[in-house]
Amino acid sequence: MKASVETLKPLGFVDTSDVVPWRDAYPEYSEAQLIGKAMAGARYREGMTQTQLAELTGIPQRHISEMENGKRPIGKEMAKRLGKALNIGYKTFL
Repeated sequence: MKASVETLKPLGFVDTSDVVPWRDAYPEYSEAQLIGKAMAGARYREGMTQTQLAELTGIPQRHISEMENGKRPIGKEMAKRLGKALNIGYKTFL
């Protein structure tokens, strides 16, 4: 296995054998809270404020805040809008 990983590294592959799924790493958070943290992290990565994301997606800023705090669910259509704006797969938010 190790030889295979070393062979694939120049092609951009990364050894993930010691990676812990993020949902398992934070068992104290609910599913909605974890999704909200992922959303806030993606927004931060893109250098956007909640207000800027609201303007880009047409979603009220207070709704974005509620989603990031795990207090508002994110449906499929909303996830698609957020995914497009944040350059991340929409399934992250489902």
